[in-house]
Amino acid sequence: MPEKLVIPVEGASSNDWNHNTFWYEPWGSSGVHKGVDIFGTKGTPVQSATKGYVIYTGELGKGGNVVAVLGPKWRVHYYAHLQKITVEKGAWLSQKDKVGILGDTGNAKGKQPHLHYSIVSLIPLPWKATSESQGWKKMFFLNPHDELI
Repeated sequence: MPEKLVIPVEGASSNDWNHNTFWYEPWGSSGVHKGVDIFGTKGTPVQSATKGYVIYTGELGKGGNVVAVLGPKWRVHYYAHLQKITVEKGAWLSQKDKVGILGDTGNAKGKQPHLHYSIVSLIPLPWKATSESQGWKKMFFLNPHDELI
């Protein structure tokens, strides 16, 4: 059964990210870009793209302030570069519940404010693997652009 996601940056549309940056390389020390960067104004609310359970909130080197939400289909929705986290680990979320505020933390410091949004399947999808750089990881990292439109 398909899952209908909402764009996690409040008021954003598909025009607010580059549709070709998923798996773009070279992408710093990560090698390839495993998500999309949704641009907006610093301070804009970031909402949960799906219902789910908050499995992590905190600070990570590259991601800065991040939130990870376990949603349906055993998929983790990863929200990074938040200026502020507004949800607690262990919380149950409905779709569109606020998780944070758009910012430029982590390796986005000094860059245009944006949300790095990734979707990671905990169940391997082997037919999605490719022969490109780190292509085997595509069985876990889903293209958010395809899921959001």
